[in-house]
Amino acid sequence: MVIDMIEELQVGVITQTHGIRGEVKVFPTTDDVNRFKKLKEVILDNGKERLNLTIEGVKFFKQFVILKFKNYDSINDIEKYKNAKLLVPREKAVRLKKDEYFIADLIGMKVVTEDGTILGCLKDVLETGANDVYVVQTEEKKEILLPAIKECILKVDMDAAVMTVHLMDGLL
Repeated sequence: MVIDMIEELQVGVITQTHGIRGEVKVFPTTDDVNRFKKLKEVILDNGKERLNLTIEGVKFFKQFVILKFKNYDSINDIEKYKNAKLLVPREKAVRLKKDEYFIADLIGMKVVTEDGTILGCLKDVLETGANDVYVVQTEEKKEILLPAIKECILKVDMDAAVMTVHLMDGLL
């Protein structure tokens, strides 16, 4: 089972407008909000239409990013894009370090124990602050929560779409 790599990665979601000059408040879905400073373009996808937008300005406010797009100069131009996803093509994504993965690439992976027993499928990744937690759904539709730490996640084989894990005491 090989998972197709998603061609676009989500970097944020427009939550609301900001002021009257066409700025939007964006909830970032990337682990490094400073990446927005280097970002020149995004793809806006609201489910009905997809637009390639040029970023003209970036500011930060609390946990949000305030973006200004070229040619969107009033609240009326941008208001209809509330809740739209902001995407970047994979080739424009942040370079990952060793043992780092995009969440979108992990979802759907088969999860097996070190002895080869199939645990289930990786359904979700919870970002907790200290470390991520992988949500594995078993065939019986139960959930197993695994901390994304070296002692627990032994190997991630992206080509085979298989994650090998060590079940630490108390995880089941």
